Amino acid sequence: MEAVYTSTSPLASGSTPVLQARSMNAEDLAAVERRRLRSLVDADIALADELHADDFQLITPTGDSLSKEDYLQGIASGEIDYVVWEPEEIDARIHDDSGCVRYRSTIKIVVGGRQLDPGRYWHTDFYEKRGDRWQVVWSQATGTAR
Repeated sequence: MEAVYTSTSPLASGSTPVLQARSMNAEDLAAVERRRLRSLVDADIALADELHADDFQLITPTGDSLSKEDYLQGIASGEIDYVVWEPEEIDARIHDDSGCVRYRSTIKIVVGGRQLDPGRYWHTDFYEKRGDRWQVVWSQATGTAR
C-alpha cells in the first residue's frame, strides 16, 4: 500500500503541490493525485479548489453526478467527510496536455452524518493541463467486492 490518508494526517512539512505545468511524467501525476486525496480527507478546500477544474464532474459509485461546486461544498460543510482514503499503487499515463490515473482504494466515509461501512473502490481520474497547472476534470469511482 502506498499511503493511508486519515482526517488527522498532516501534510508533509515543506512539501509543495505538484501543480505547475512542466514536463510531467507518470510519477508526477500520481503525486498530484495523492495530494488531491490528502486535500479531500483534510477538507483543505483551498488546495482542492486548485486541483479540481471548474468543469470537474464526479461520478459516484451509486451513479450520482456531482459538479466541482457541489462536491467541494459537500466536503466543506461536512456533509461528505472522508475519514480514511487508502490508495493502493497509483498507475498513471501522460499524453501531451492530458493524463489519467487509475487505482484501487479503501475508503471510510461519513455522508449526511451517517458512517458508511468501509468500502473498496476502483478510481479513474482524468487530468488536463489548464494554464499553468494540472487539474482533475473527470473522476469516477466504482465499488468492488475485493
